[in-house]
Amino acid sequence: MDSSPTGHKAAVADYLAAERTLLAWVRTGLALMGFGFVVARFGLFLQQLAAIQHTPAQQSYGLSLWFGTALIAAGVVVTLASALRHIRMVYEFDHGSDDSVHSVIQAVAIAVFLGLVGIAMAIYLLSVRNSTNSHSEITQEVIMATAANTTKVNNGIVTLPSLHSVDETVQKLTAILESKGVTLFALVDHSGEAEKVGLKMPNTKLLIFGSPKAGTPLMLAAPSIAIDLPLKILVSEDTQGMVWISYNNPEYLQQRHGLPPNLLSNIAVVGALASAAAQ
Repeated sequence: MDSSPTGHKAAVADYLAAERTLLAWVRTGLALMGFGFVVARFGLFLQQLAAIQHTPAQQSYGLSLWFGTALIAAGVVVTLASALRHIRMVYEFDHGSDDSVHSVIQAVAIAVFLGLVGIAMAIYLLSVRNSTNSHSEITQEVIMATAANTTKVNNGIVTLPSLHSVDETVQKLTAILESKGVTLFALVDHSGEAEKVGLKMPNTKLLIFGSPKAGTPLMLAAPSIAIDLPLKILVSEDTQGMVWISYNNPEYLQQRHGLPPNLLSNIAVVGALASAAAQ
């Protein structure tokens, strides 16, 4: 009695199609693992950004690590599940089985998982952004509120805090001077010169600037003021990372050199320049 086969072996094209499907799933798994690594490192990026901006990081940003780990785990699961599915499919092809129903559960599950992770990450990023903005606003308000208390006048020198780094403050001051047509005679990089001789000091820069139109009447009225002209603004960073702007108090210079009250405005501009650069 002749026996009839229950099925027939699949064609070569079927094996090649299954192999292409496997490689597509492997690429998906690798993409998930790579993206998960980037997301996991996102919290570290935020902490470094906070450190650069001199804003204390009150959040640990630990959720990004969990999101990233979940994506990496999903990539591993997808890769392993795809390998098992491919082995099962090849086995069925070899034995001529027609009973296999190629389920789309894996693809749908991955799509749903990524959608949920995407929604969660969007909510997380919005919360981080709002928290960062709120913290930045609070920090600026605190600095602004305490500026009056931290602004010091000592031995005729006014010192006030800056919201920016030393280089950013210097750049802002330079732009303001240029826009007002005031000549910047020199920019002395004290910390840079110290580094050249092997010494370390916090970032410290001195701007020397002025206008002959404003300075000449002052020196004609009180020649000794030439000692304190051109005007100077010192921008320095302390050991705590706080940036300060210092300049000679115009009222102090007036009393020191006996300037007429009507010429005080010629040097009072230094205070407005420092305040503008500090904001």
